Amino acid sequence: MREPAVWVTVASTQGSVPRDAGTWMAVFGADCVGTIGGGHVEFQAIAHARACLAGTPVDLQRRFALGPSLGQCCGGVMHLRFERVDAASAAGLRERLASALVPLAVFGGGHVGRALVQVLARLPFAVHWYDSRDEIFPPLPDGSVVTEHSEPVHAAVADLAPASRVVIMSFSHAEDLDIVAACLHRLRASDDLPYVGLIGSKTKWATFRHRLQARGFSDAELARITCPIGVAGIAGKEPEVIAVAVAAQLLQLPAGGRRP
Repeated sequence: MREPAVWVTVASTQGSVPRDAGTWMAVFGADCVGTIGGGHVEFQAIAHARACLAGTPVDLQRRFALGPSLGQCCGGVMHLRFERVDAASAAGLRERLASALVPLAVFGGGHVGRALVQVLARLPFAVHWYDSRDEIFPPLPDGSVVTEHSEPVHAAVADLAPASRVVIMSFSHAEDLDIVAACLHRLRASDDLPYVGLIGSKTKWATFRHRLQARGFSDAELARITCPIGVAGIAGKEPEVIAVAVAAQLLQLPAGGRRP
């Protein structure tokens, strides 16, 4: 953080509002990062934050009623918190933000993996990206995604954060099979991977099912694997289209992560 900012957080809400509690934006002297919902409430919040930046005494908790006075039809109430931050507080702020992200592992640095990570990096996920090949990962903005070379790649499954969502799309069907098997072993031992998705067709999954059954996995265990992945009704096979469909499916998951 190169210059001071005011961190604006939706502390609580009542009724119909554009964003939920925990949503944030950072207000700098000439720019903003993030959004608390737009419209007149955000316009007023930015002005309030910049007054704080300028040293004007302001309330650090403020209530905004989204009714006629703000020209917004939501009708709810947003309670906003204003916090001045600078380089000294940046590390603590990053830690607070990271704790609110959902852990997600992507296996595979190919075209679809790259497209998916580009989408996920802008969503509320803490993304860890794995591949068995050296120098496969493209340059990424600092801190947005953690990349890791793992050989064999399925060995990384043991070190995933608890409650990680897992998306498997390596360059090799053999690697995919080993990663799925490692996830199933972890589910059998600790049941802490709420979503395991495998890219591929129904034909690919039928083949994998036979091979995994031969390794001793039951039908109930295999039912924990999502294949094909992505929301239904999106037929395109371009990497970017697949990435959007998969990201949408991940966002549909309930807090526990398992499919309804």
